[in-house]
Amino acid sequence: MLKFKQLFPKKCSVIGMIHVKALPGTSGFEGSIKTIIESALQDAQIYVENKVDGLLIENMHDLPYVKGTNLGPEITAMMTKVCSETKRLAKNVPCGVQVLATGNKHALAIAQACSLDFIRAEGFVFGHVADEGYIDACAGEILRYRRNTGATNVLIFTDIKKKHSSHAITDDLTIIETAKAAEFFKSDGLIITGKETGDLVNINDLNALKASTSLPIIMGSGITKDNFGDYLDADAFIVGSHFKQGGIWNTDVCEKRVKQFMSIIKRLKL
Repeated sequence: MLKFKQLFPKKCSVIGMIHVKALPGTSGFEGSIKTIIESALQDAQIYVENKVDGLLIENMHDLPYVKGTNLGPEITAMMTKVCSETKRLAKNVPCGVQVLATGNKHALAIAQACSLDFIRAEGFVFGHVADEGYIDACAGEILRYRRNTGATNVLIFTDIKKKHSSHAITDDLTIIETAKAAEFFKSDGLIITGKETGDLVNINDLNALKASTSLPIIMGSGITKDNFGDYLDADAFIVGSHFKQGGIWNTDVCEKRVKQFMSIIKRLKL
């Protein structure tokens, strides 16, 4: 918790999502690297001007995703370029990266190269079945990689019982037991989500986790200006869909929505 609070000292911080446009080599790539970078920087500028507490950069438009073992070097290269330019703009704002799907080593390498502060990692403890297929646990592998590459200053925030996945094979494990395993395996923070993008977290899960772990709890989906007040026991909100035009994840960041949300946060002195 100490390292997390050094990065995010507020009672409940707001992390804005930057969904990078489809990268070269993916089915949605539209042929312009310049447009990809400009779009990410446009979103980052809105967040910075409205004093969002952190940024999370993610290749969410790279549909359909492949697992980390099948990610090409072009993905890492382009995400490094985007993250580098974004960090240059948002130099005083904590920044992180996620590489879909399960590109956790890629994310760590990018974070180290671009002086980012954290990554979001999938499949940290226990296996599950995702859209991309079976995802195995990676805690031991990724923490060894962090140590061996000298990226020990990069925090690893880990999804548990993550969205867009079936957890039938671990149905006998509660979210509390999963959290305890992640804490035992040295996660730097727990991310909890609903069942899919934009889906709200079960409030009972948040309450139970706050009572059972010392790790920071980060809301990973479903937060809006209308419901965030019910989730103030969380240590941070990752907000994506709600900050987009019409509340739809694959549109551009809407300055009006960000401004409105952050003005409420400011009034409440969170």
